[in-house]
Amino acid sequence: MTAEQLISFARGAPSLDIVDVEGLKAAAVRAFDADPAGVTAYGTSVGYPPLRKWIAEKHGVEADQVLITNGSLQADAFLFDHLVRRGDAVVVERPTYDRTLLNLQQMGGEVHGVTIQPDGLDTAELRKLLESGVRPRLAHVIPNYQNPAGVTLSLEKRRELLDLAAEYGFTIFEDDPYADIRFRGEPLPSMLSMDTRGVVVHASSFTKTVCPGVRVGYLVGPAELIATIAKRATNLYISPGMVAQAIVHQFCVSGAIEESIRTVRTALGERSAVLAESLRRHVPEARFVEPDGGYFLWVELPEDVEVDRLAPAAAERGVAVVKGSDFMVDGGRHALRLAYSAVTADQIDEGVRRLAEAMAAVRG
Repeated sequence: MTAEQLISFARGAPSLDIVDVEGLKAAAVRAFDADPAGVTAYGTSVGYPPLRKWIAEKHGVEADQVLITNGSLQADAFLFDHLVRRGDAVVVERPTYDRTLLNLQQMGGEVHGVTIQPDGLDTAELRKLLESGVRPRLAHVIPNYQNPAGVTLSLEKRRELLDLAAEYGFTIFEDDPYADIRFRGEPLPSMLSMDTRGVVVHASSFTKTVCPGVRVGYLVGPAELIATIAKRATNLYISPGMVAQAIVHQFCVSGAIEESIRTVRTALGERSAVLAESLRRHVPEARFVEPDGGYFLWVELPEDVEVDRLAPAAAERGVAVVKGSDFMVDGGRHALRLAYSAVTADQIDEGVRRLAEAMAAVRG
């Protein structure tokens, strides 16, 4: 591998070798053969009806509780637009997904970051915040293999969060695109499935299990909320992409999705283990929680390593990383998010070795 070949730990996207291109091609042919009228028409703002039904069955809800969108970021945007007004308090995890943070700030939300621990959001800190008088409209939570921290919200904390939402009258936005990409341990029930009081709106996506290019995400929530957002979707774009959704539907009903999840899970499990091992070897002072699934590992570096200087030094050595400070309103100056999804196992060790060199340079 030449020094100038870029090794990117920056993007949370699967590398081409783990995308089932042949399966998607076959699903596309089946979609056009099975339903040429449905695939080629405008369709409906709630999404391709057969896929909507499949998603509803997966989550054990009624079809009128599902809205399919162009990627889950659009699902986020619709919900934020519906619930959050300028000056409204919103709870996010600290750190959290950078685009979520940006969108909420642009909407004028008053963002309160709650610390993440190895078992997820610090619910005691959240309770204190609520007891101090903060009344959020929404708490945005990524429960499984969180982006960027890689941690999973424990079952006990899921229960506690549901209780807090009911007690203090806020919506839990369960943003859950990584749930199926589990390497270790048992799957935990979604807060959506545990919710008996109608406090959860759930979002997910086929980006991490099929491929990002399909841009198919979805919201699951109370039927009246979904109907209201669907009206907004009609005015915005008439309907989301039926071709992509019909292909995803065929991919799902054929069972190809299960195979795809197994492929992604296996590859990313291996890459995650290699990354952790390389960090222990080349950057022994790095602190991190090894993820049980998903796409990301969060690394805390020593206080004398400023990521504002480290990121460009790494780039000079052909390694792309994302600064921890991108994921917080303040803080993260000594942290990095490393995505291991788009790098093959042989690139990872070389990438970490270069990162260690960049660290030595900025400390020197």
